[in-house]
Amino acid sequence: MNEKFWDLKKEKQDRMINAALKVFSQYGYYHASTDEIVKTAGISKGLLFHYFGSKIGVYAFLYDYATRFVTLELTGHVEKNENGYFELYEQILSAKVASMAQYPYIFLFLNKADEEDYLEAVDEIGERRDKYHRIMEALRERADVTRLTDKADYRKTWDVMDFTVQGLIDKNVKSDNFRADIFMQEALEYIDMIREMSIKE
Repeated sequence: MNEKFWDLKKEKQDRMINAALKVFSQYGYYHASTDEIVKTAGISKGLLFHYFGSKIGVYAFLYDYATRFVTLELTGHVEKNENGYFELYEQILSAKVASMAQYPYIFLFLNKADEEDYLEAVDEIGERRDKYHRIMEALRERADVTRLTDKADYRKTWDVMDFTVQGLIDKNVKSDNFRADIFMQEALEYIDMIREMSIKE
């Protein structure tokens, strides 16, 4: 990418990033249209290619930016010594919410990228995708499972929370009036319900 992108005003950077996140999250790499990205961002196609060179250039930048941004939010929200199963999950959730407050489509994009199988895109993001997965898995492995009931498989319980949160993200982000704080409140209600069913007396 052209490093002069960082010289743009932050509002314009974010407008371009959010437009690309939205379009790639909806269509995946192959079917995403740069025409749709520039239309959503309110910029010229020439400007998009000036900064990113090509469609794959936009996609590669976007994946790198999204994973770095989320990783930074995780660093800021997840306490180094936290290993409580649900406490840890809630801190990860707060990092996700902070990310979505600035980039609502960021996790819809990352999830779509997890499903990506178009060779050009996979070749570009494959290594970084593996690294991001290792970071998220390392966080999950920190969780203390000793307080869970014998019937609450710790991996499946975590997966249930992930599936629930992802469903809420999908529902909320696609609405016309997404608010990260309202999403957080709704997600915590589900997490608390799962906690009540999974923790030993």
